[in-house]
Amino acid sequence: MMEQKTLASLDINDIMSLIPHRYPILLIDRVEDIQLGESAVGVKNVSMNEWYFQGHFPGKPILPGVLTVEAMAQTAAVLVMKSLDIKEEKLVYFMSFEEAKFRKPVVPGDVLRLKVTKDRSRGPVWKFKGEAFVDGTLVAEAIFSAMIADK
Repeated sequence: MMEQKTLASLDINDIMSLIPHRYPILLIDRVEDIQLGESAVGVKNVSMNEWYFQGHFPGKPILPGVLTVEAMAQTAAVLVMKSLDIKEEKLVYFMSFEEAKFRKPVVPGDVLRLKVTKDRSRGPVWKFKGEAFVDGTLVAEAIFSAMIADK
């Protein structure tokens, strides 16, 4: 049984020590409110300098919804790796997502807060509920699963 423990925050260096993602696909800047084995909140500072705004959409920049879901998955991967205190060469692979809903556009200048909560885990497979907020307003949500595997 995993010990219930709360961590305040992980910075970008901590995140990069836990998951292999790097610029331009590393989509979270910080992880906060970590309840090991249960939940965490990823933080993404949305900047106009991001590569995808060149084409999505010129003159009306909007964060692609699929990248919001990817940021949720990265937050979940950090939670899994930190919760299990995995030291060996492992990766957390995004397996599926369902029931995704995009309620409001996310634009440059927004701070995206990505709350991920474990629904269940069985062996190497974990299932999560993800919710994305800007200024306390729900902007996206999804159910998704991930698997821990060898690199």
